[in-house]
Amino acid sequence: MVPQPLLTLFLFLSLLSIVNSSPSQHLQIANAERRIDLTSHIIKVYLTLKVENLGTSPTSEVHIAFSPTEVEHLAIVRAAATSGKRKKKTYVPLDVKSAELPDGPNGTKFFSITLLTPLSKGETTTLEVLYILTHSLEPFPVEISQSESQLVYFRDSAILLSPYHVKQQTTFIKTPSTRVESFTVMDPTKRAGTELKYGPYENHPPYSYSPVLIHFENNNAFAVVEELEREIEISHWGSVQVTERYSLVHAGARHKGVFSRVEYQTKPGGTGVSSFKHLLAKLPPRVHSVYYRDGIGNISSSHLRTDSWKSELEIEPRYPLFGGWKSTFVIGYGLPLQDFLFESPDGRRYLNFTFGCPLVETVVDKLIVKVVLPEGSKDPTVEIPFEVKQHLEIKYSYLDVVGRTVVVLEKRNAVPEHNTPFQVYYRFNPIFMLAEPLMLVSAFFLFFVASVAYLHIDLSIRK
Repeated sequence: MVPQPLLTLFLFLSLLSIVNSSPSQHLQIANAERRIDLTSHIIKVYLTLKVENLGTSPTSEVHIAFSPTEVEHLAIVRAAATSGKRKKKTYVPLDVKSAELPDGPNGTKFFSITLLTPLSKGETTTLEVLYILTHSLEPFPVEISQSESQLVYFRDSAILLSPYHVKQQTTFIKTPSTRVESFTVMDPTKRAGTELKYGPYENHPPYSYSPVLIHFENNNAFAVVEELEREIEISHWGSVQVTERYSLVHAGARHKGVFSRVEYQTKPGGTGVSSFKHLLAKLPPRVHSVYYRDGIGNISSSHLRTDSWKSELEIEPRYPLFGGWKSTFVIGYGLPLQDFLFESPDGRRYLNFTFGCPLVETVVDKLIVKVVLPEGSKDPTVEIPFEVKQHLEIKYSYLDVVGRTVVVLEKRNAVPEHNTPFQVYYRFNPIFMLAEPLMLVSAFFLFFVASVAYLHIDLSIRK
């Protein structure tokens, strides 16, 4: 039998561990405003929180909560502290990371926002949070014909899921058009044009949840790249060569029935409204030697627009893409080396390039970026503002002896907000630049000697 004092101590320590491993209950959300943008297949949620400390001790972290379904489709979470109003408002980015806490009720997951300065007793701070969800719109019906519009379901909660007591809150949901088949009604709910408003609601306890279902029209291009491999090859002889291999799919409602190209071309606004027949790729400025091809060969239906600030490549597949249809293709181009390769103060060289997918409004399920360094490069390191998987490979090209080091970066569920600069640092001995020219000179010299020897032997035999 366990003695009573030991049992009491054990229960106290257990309770203390539970309290310490859960978000602070001394915080309160004085006001929450959530704006959900459904105008694309990439869902953007803008959250404004006014956080108040009701406790006696300062706190340096604020936690935000997500349902298990949201975490599965979560692409990115960003936060900033704000001060001032309207045009004088300033934003200071804050560190956001997945919180190492036990799951909350119904499998709730947490992310922690680290404040710049601890929030003392009675103080308030305003936070701006942006998080992006992918693959969260459910086509219904799941199959449509060429002449039908695409309808989708969106599921969420009218009440903000939060580990804190929420004093007052409002949710705004924006749809692409005014066609809304149905939506969950709660008191109060208001609809005006393309916007639904849930709230304001007052005094909801932690982990409150009130499911809503919205059925609406969304004919935007559900362009999803199942896999994209970007190979960036550095040559110290003056160029950067980029090769991008795409496996693209239309992730909307599947197409049923036959496809009529005549109807598609003669009635552009009345048929195939959810399909897409062209995509826009934003490339770096000063591109050259651009090509676009698929498994059959080169595709001439593309248009390149360039200036000193940007380059835009409008590509058109061989056929329009309807729901469930796929297309694979390759885009390649060259860039001037001096625009992307630099030298750091410690003598290392580094590539400064943009991560992510050049295609506009596209989700990438699996993104692989390969940076091929010149032969002889050593000690490669990567600086990137978010978490990625990385490893090294060796690639052999023409006239290579020891092979080229390849830095491989892999990211799942990439969205346009991941199109940010990253750097690859490495050390390089300039003597390696002479390796290939010396090999070529040696090869020509040996060829010349062999030719002279052959001619000498041939003339001797003739004599």
